[in-house]
Amino acid sequence: MKNIVVFASGSGSNFQSIIDAVESGNLSARITGLISNKPGTKALDRASSHNIPWVILSENDFGSYEEYSEILLAQLLEWDAQLLVLAGFLRKIPSNVIGAYQNRILNIHPSLLPKYGGKGFYGINVHRAVIKAGDVETGCTIHIVSENYDEGPILDQAKIPVLADDTPEKLAARVLQKEHILYPKVISDYLKTLD
Repeated sequence: MKNIVVFASGSGSNFQSIIDAVESGNLSARITGLISNKPGTKALDRASSHNIPWVILSENDFGSYEEYSEILLAQLLEWDAQLLVLAGFLRKIPSNVIGAYQNRILNIHPSLLPKYGGKGFYGINVHRAVIKAGDVETGCTIHIVSENYDEGPILDQAKIPVLADDTPEKLAARVLQKEHILYPKVISDYLKTLD
């Protein structure tokens, strides 16, 4: 059974979907830790209520970015991470971590990449852009993390129609439902490809 470490900055609803998949046996893995960059988030509450160790690591709390990235790497080694899963983590992963976990970091993005990816495209910003552009469909994408935001190889996508009465918030809620189904499944499939 492989060890996964989840990164989350906010409510952690995708984190919860991964916890649920592990606890139901649909995802054969151990969640050995949660890394957040912000105190007081719902993701931390979710970790605590499921006895998952967590730490708050923010680059702002360190003397240098290098020190932050070394501490982050040390924490991942301590938790024996074999796959890193970004679930609404709003910080760039340091290069040395990407290098150490080459093709072992997954991210979920609330659009059909390559559309609406890159710096500034996260959360509600994505859904606003989709509606403004008049797109007829949107969805979510799971991809491998590379050095550039949202540009790593795509593993899977789920699509939904954009409805005439959609607001960014309504669209976000419907995309999130798809994320909760797709992410645990893709993680499960991807773990089977790792040695």
